Amino acid sequence: MDEMVDVAVIGGGAAGLAAGVTASRSRRSVLVIDAGSPRNATAAGAHNVLTREGISPTELGSLGRAEVEHYGGVVVSGTAVRVDGGIGDFTVVLDDGRTVRARRIVIAAGVADDLPDIPGLRERWGRDVLHCPFCHGWEVRDQAIVIIATGSTSAHQAQMFRQLSENVTIARNTAPEFDAETLEQLTARGIRVVDGAVAEVVVVDDRLVGVRLASGEVIDCDAAVVATTGRVFGAVVESLGLAVSEVRFGDHLMATAIDTDPMGATTVPGVFAAGNVADARATVIASAAAGVNVAMGVHASLMADDIAGALAAHRERSGAAV
Repeated sequence: MDEMVDVAVIGGGAAGLAAGVTASRSRRSVLVIDAGSPRNATAAGAHNVLTREGISPTELGSLGRAEVEHYGGVVVSGTAVRVDGGIGDFTVVLDDGRTVRARRIVIAAGVADDLPDIPGLRERWGRDVLHCPFCHGWEVRDQAIVIIATGSTSAHQAQMFRQLSENVTIARNTAPEFDAETLEQLTARGIRVVDGAVAEVVVVDDRLVGVRLASGEVIDCDAAVVATTGRVFGAVVESLGLAVSEVRFGDHLMATAIDTDPMGATTVPGVFAAGNVADARATVIASAAAGVNVAMGVHASLMADDIAGALAAHRERSGAAV
């Protein structure tokens, strides 16, 4: 922690660990700061991860940390709360007062999910309350699924999950009424729409069994689907003054995301971002790929400095020799 490293990676999920491995393999000094609270911590397994299908988030993180360390990188537990300085000499401040100096920064801290304020929903999140058909859809195939609508885009969610089950119901909740064309599309595929606000999710023996409406009616189900809003880790982002944009799907705010170029460079020189902080749609494997891509950009950025420094030293030596 006392020496300057080439790269400080804030976040020890798929994106951060992949960035750490890639940079370490290029013989860059790397320090990964891991808060130990991955977005998918409550999920039983990560899916669509080639050769690691269904692996638990805990095991995936453990394997990733071991790979970083195998190539000479260092992983420390902690939460970054602020980044000071600028390109070539950043200081990352942790919540316990420790500091890390680094030439470059990679932000890969993921996002926190905002859920509708419905009793019981948060407790089931990542288990039988879901949001992504590609992440967990196969696991609820042929089951009774209720879409808890929060906007007009909930009809799109319903159509996505209809591919996985013939038993899909939309609880319209706070969403506006669907237009005639949307209703006809839903009806054509056998998706039922039930009016009324959702009061709570019903759980029996640690298993979701239904969604209760304010009227008292219970819609039986095995899984519930809800749109979330993923928000970037604010303290570090604000300390750096990074540009952040809203990502919308129709009338739904999907996420806030750090603005980056194709190599993951942000609007602040020397700071890069990878994973869900920069791409709201990134799955686990896509986040890992983004981490590799960003590490390439970081390495190129550092190499430009290395060349400039070596060239200046070479010219000074050559001048002295003359």
